[in-house]
Amino acid sequence: MDSNKFSAQIERFEVVETGRRRRWTDDEKLKIVLESLQAPRAVSSTARRYGISRSLLLTWRRSFGTRTSNSEQPQSAFVPAMLMAEEPPAPRVASVAPASGRMEIVVGKARRVIVDAGFDMTALSRVLDLLERR
Repeated sequence: MDSNKFSAQIERFEVVETGRRRRWTDDEKLKIVLESLQAPRAVSSTARRYGISRSLLLTWRRSFGTRTSNSEQPQSAFVPAMLMAEEPPAPRVASVAPASGRMEIVVGKARRVIVDAGFDMTALSRVLDLLERR
């Protein structure tokens, strides 16, 4: 016994063609994209005028490299490079002979540093920075 009454029946169905797919040339797409850029909020009205969806028009705008809003990040591009002749090195100044003598630096109440005149200044600044932090 068959529980489904309609299993043996053949039903009729109809295929309705909605139209064929339109093909747009690159020139036509560019014309539509440029028209959509003419005025603010022209995307929807331009899409309606040509019978296309708003999302398709925005896709075309992206493919042609136009930005749809200010919030998008600028795309990277090539920048022309110029090669310049290398400048000659600056003449070296003869180093001055270190002066003789000592320097005493008092840091706080209980710390003092005594250095000779020829002591490396970058090393001295690191030592003084370290002592100030303590």
